[in-house]
Amino acid sequence: MGESVAEATITSWLKEVGDTIEADEAVLEIATDKVDSEVPSEVDGVLVEVLFNVDDVVQVGQTIAIIEIDGGSGAVESAPKSEHTKESAPVAEVSKTVTAAQEAVEPVASSDDRFYSPLVKNMATKEGVSQSELDAISGTGKDGRVTKNDMLGYLENRSAAPKAQPAQQAAPKQSEKPKATPVIASGDDEIIEMSRMGKLIAHHMVESVQTSAHVQSFIEADVTKIWNWRKKVKDGFMKREGENLTFTPIFMEAIAKALRDFPMMNISLQGDTIVKKKHINLGMAAALGDGNLIVPVIKDADQLNLVGMTKKVNDLANRARLNQLKPDDIQGGTYTVTNVGTFGSIMGTPIINQPQVGILALGAIRKVPAVVETPEGDFIGIRYRMFLSHSYDHRVVNGALGGQFVKAVKDYLEAWDSNREI
Repeated sequence: MGESVAEATITSWLKEVGDTIEADEAVLEIATDKVDSEVPSEVDGVLVEVLFNVDDVVQVGQTIAIIEIDGGSGAVESAPKSEHTKESAPVAEVSKTVTAAQEAVEPVASSDDRFYSPLVKNMATKEGVSQSELDAISGTGKDGRVTKNDMLGYLENRSAAPKAQPAQQAAPKQSEKPKATPVIASGDDEIIEMSRMGKLIAHHMVESVQTSAHVQSFIEADVTKIWNWRKKVKDGFMKREGENLTFTPIFMEAIAKALRDFPMMNISLQGDTIVKKKHINLGMAAALGDGNLIVPVIKDADQLNLVGMTKKVNDLANRARLNQLKPDDIQGGTYTVTNVGTFGSIMGTPIINQPQVGILALGAIRKVPAVVETPEGDFIGIRYRMFLSHSYDHRVVNGALGGQFVKAVKDYLEAWDSNREI
């Protein structure tokens, strides 16, 4: 499921106990916090046991079903981690392997519905960290989970901090959350249950705001050259490539170039450690028909030419709309772009997609009167312009870097070659 995915929800079983299954045939459908997908069988066999029901949440590494292979003497898992077991292994051996995997990766729940890995729990026990202290630590891992580095940083600060006076001990715990004001619905109001994905998105947005110090920089770009160039070449491009040339791949190309120029925007923060990413993987926020959002990722975006970028953008956008994205399609993003102009917004203040440190919102392209500088003097002309809104994590990205990066994107767009061949 990808290194950052810890659990998935079973949404439907496509096979029943006793059904014959062929290799690569879908056995069930699952949903993570970002994408829904099918889980195929890796072997031919018969489904002999289902261990979880629909809507159950399953941790990566758990056995979810048993498939009996030819001969009836062995079984394999139909699970995301099934490649770790051999088809010829007995059922008991498979269970033993999965149990070991669970002990290594299964998180441990606390009284506050937070999850801690066995390593973190062992560190807390060894250092005498109470459950209330553990719950108060701000985690930098997936879904706000506490990592080893978080624990080391807390323990270092804890040992250096002065002992609290008795009067201070009566202060409210940091982990205490203010109670939400109850909403009273009248008889005329409609009560709508949030979808599973909607709940997860809401959680991630709040978590991101609480994790990163959000700061925004705005800049306006003149994209008249790009507008006129695209209008000139789009029909020929469609005939030759069978693809619609939109503005998105053009903008993605400029952003990838700017990230190459400013690699410290292509980072993540792990506790007090900065992880500088080698690959430029651009997340492309896409709105779904049900109002939710998904972020497919263009891997190694700086290595693609404009034709390749266009094909990749169109493919991911189409499969997102059809709910056909695979888990790998939404993994590994290092920087995210969201096109708020699609809905007419001229600018926005997007929330950072954790654990990244920046996100760029593309505003609507507007035809406006603007000052045009020429050797003969300044004139008022009709130009196509748009706002770029850059949100970044002020813990590691200062105003100079955040501003220089979005200025570089603007410069690449405005320096567009009107005679460019594609």
